[in-house]
Amino acid sequence: MTGVEAESDSRALHVTEIGAGGPVVVFCHGLFGQGKNWTSVAKSLSNDYTCLLIDLPNHGRSAWTDRVSYQEMARAVGDVVAERTGGAPFALVGHSMGGKVSMTLALQRPHLVERLCVVDIAPVRYPGPSSFTEYVRGMRSLDLAGLTTRAEADERLKPRVSDPVVRSFLLQNLRRVDGGWRWQMNLDLLGDHLDDLGDWSEPDAEPYPGPVLWIAGAESNYITAEYAPLMRRYFPRLITVTVKNAGHWVHSEQPEVFLSALRRFLAAAPGPGR
Repeated sequence: MTGVEAESDSRALHVTEIGAGGPVVVFCHGLFGQGKNWTSVAKSLSNDYTCLLIDLPNHGRSAWTDRVSYQEMARAVGDVVAERTGGAPFALVGHSMGGKVSMTLALQRPHLVERLCVVDIAPVRYPGPSSFTEYVRGMRSLDLAGLTTRAEADERLKPRVSDPVVRSFLLQNLRRVDGGWRWQMNLDLLGDHLDDLGDWSEPDAEPYPGPVLWIAGAESNYITAEYAPLMRRYFPRLITVTVKNAGHWVHSEQPEVFLSALRRFLAAAPGPGR
């Protein structure tokens, strides 16, 4: 990689910058993730782009809040990026929860978002308990006071989270502090508001005029044919790519295919209306 990697905190959001010049690409992670989940993608783009990896509120090293809403998260991301870019438009990439944050920001402040990539999420309410409900139960069941090692936490989490990749993803949030352990993300708030995070409020906004890439995992159930008309209503300049042999975490399960699609999208001319 050429370029630089730097970290900073501004307006209570932690941002990692990778790359040294070129158009700005902003990345928003999913629930229980961190900006660093996008590191490998950002490093692959760093010769040509400046990548900003955001820790969303209540995640990673960003500040905790008293409530959760997509409108407030989108506002926070827009503010921190606009402060760094001087209000210049940027490309925006969001996965899962971060995809809903990104869609909200594009609809709220379209002048800031030059183009948008939404990864395996739709502008809909996802009904009922999800796999994240069981993840929360598993993390809350861990006796942090009696925990000695991360390996022990992994073993104790197995009964509720059988997939070792998902356990590793969740346990990246476990931090040793002052000789003990704590969750770096705001587990109480996020766990209590899973229904809100699964929701989508009808935005009072005009359709977003910029180009949009919608990437789906072929083995994921987060994007279905019935969601396409609603997605196109909000984002009429839509291109859909379905990645074979990938589930919800498309960018980590099929990184080369994902990166190829993203590169083509970022390099394409913005087209009319932008």
